Amino acid sequence: MKSIFFLLCLLAGVQVCTAQTNPKKEFYSAAFNWSITLPDNFVSIDSAEMARLESKGAAVMDKANNTKVENHATLLFSVKTDLMNHIDCSYQPFNPAVDGDYLETKQAINNMLYKTITTQLQGVKVDTTTRIEKISNLEFNTFVTTVTYPNKMVLHSLMYYRLFGKREFSLNIVYKEEEKGQQMLNAWKGSKFGK
Repeated sequence: MKSIFFLLCLLAGVQVCTAQTNPKKEFYSAAFNWSITLPDNFVSIDSAEMARLESKGAAVMDKANNTKVENHATLLFSVKTDLMNHIDCSYQPFNPAVDGDYLETKQAINNMLYKTITTQLQGVKVDTTTRIEKISNLEFNTFVTTVTYPNKMVLHSLMYYRLFGKREFSLNIVYKEEEKGQQMLNAWKGSKFGK
């Protein structure tokens, strides 16, 4: 959910001002036996700034859907080049016996995100697609959102997610500039999950 909240803030035009240089470009998660090499020109987003953005994003989503969204995600990393080019990854617990069918739950969240964008941003055109993509021989559900603003600016969001046991892994890529979007996609598609 962290990535959804950050996406909503970007779509609403919230500025991310605080960042720090990320000298280490390799990221490894023992929890998922996963490694990714992040693009050189990206910087880490300060955790306090991420918390502020998540809070704003949650408020926007709650208002649009007349609900209270719970966020139990743990952030693995969040990096950006600027306001409109960002990649982050998080995970959260998900137990189908308690939380229900995973794909039905994700579809409901995708619908909430779509409703939030279309009701909170006037004059935008929103296109969405869902698909399955393989990353390191693992299937990931992918929710793609393309938002076209009245001034013709286009913002792309790709959310990749899947269950690993009772943990949901979620990686989100947001980009305005095609070149930066391709850098993030290359990093993600070149990442490796161990057995």
